[in-house]
Amino acid sequence: MRVQTFSRTQLLEEFRSRCQELAADNSRGFKQEFEELNEVGKDLPTRAGDTEANREKNRYPYILPYDHCRVRLSVQNANPHSDYINANFVPGGGSERDFICTQAPMHNTMADFWRMVWEQNVRIIVMVTALRHKDIVLCDKYWPLDPGSVYHGLIQVTTVTRKQGPDYFVSTINLRKRDCPTDRIITHYYYPSWPDQGIPKDASLCAFTEHVRQNLEATPRLGPAVVHCSAGVGRSGTFVTLLWMMQLCVRGIRPDVRAAVEDLRLHRMWTVQNRDQYIFVHRCLLHWLSERASAGPQTPGASSNANQRNQGRPHSSSAREHREGRRRQHRRRASEQPQNSVQQMLNPGNILRRILPSSSLFKSGSHTS
Repeated sequence: MRVQTFSRTQLLEEFRSRCQELAADNSRGFKQEFEELNEVGKDLPTRAGDTEANREKNRYPYILPYDHCRVRLSVQNANPHSDYINANFVPGGGSERDFICTQAPMHNTMADFWRMVWEQNVRIIVMVTALRHKDIVLCDKYWPLDPGSVYHGLIQVTTVTRKQGPDYFVSTINLRKRDCPTDRIITHYYYPSWPDQGIPKDASLCAFTEHVRQNLEATPRLGPAVVHCSAGVGRSGTFVTLLWMMQLCVRGIRPDVRAAVEDLRLHRMWTVQNRDQYIFVHRCLLHWLSERASAGPQTPGASSNANQRNQGRPHSSSAREHREGRRRQHRRRASEQPQNSVQQMLNPGNILRRILPSSSLFKSGSHTS
């Protein structure tokens, strides 16, 4: 099924009209949409994270990864609990594994974090939190801020370069695993200006997200990109949603923020944690679209190749039935399938996302397991 595409100006006009509609009557539409998302994913099991042996690995005891899409580490020393990390695979336009949303590393989970990065062949890490807020530690320092090396478990983490942008830092990190002949290069994006429980400036986050988006286009997709804040749900989910919508708009495809947040919440609890963040995604996307539209016209034909590969979004008249069917399907799979059957969950026939078309960047099955 071919996806209808639109010019930059058309996308901007339609999305601006949509935002005005949602913001009318004291943001009544935003409130209603966000309230409709409250129950999404709440009945999905989180048994692994709630296991006594794993509780100390959770930064926040009430934010746990869903079992059906949690990232599983390799088992170490025959310890069955050594496969646990508070992280979930989440979609972003092409497959169920475009991104990994995870909590900020703690002192006792840093080695697990870098083991996950190595085992999942991650090449991009996006950190959207400061290390501290006043006296509260939001994230333990898991990489050298300045050029230098540190070991976490079997992995040597070396910061090679560190460059400063307007509101963020970009570091090049070299990873070397003991007894492994090859090194890996990681690009680490550090955006400390996003306050905990708050929102940054629209233009600041748009510029940062656009920088990451362009690098994603230029980087071979060997594995998922890791995104984390402190808990890995609010700011992380807001960033992934905005980036996903940008990817669609670049291809002339109409964005659907509500559908994306619902999809993400079926993979990571409380994604886009509060209404302010939900509204903020719309504000940022509107700001970004306005800047792109002012840069000059674009013909919708530029996305024709992507159209041939992508599925269409359901018409609004049937969207609610479609979403309810996906929820029931997700609940049934979560209850019927063995929790360690990751390959079964990721079978192409079981891909759950049908609302938003994929981009040419994210190809199902391109990530390692």
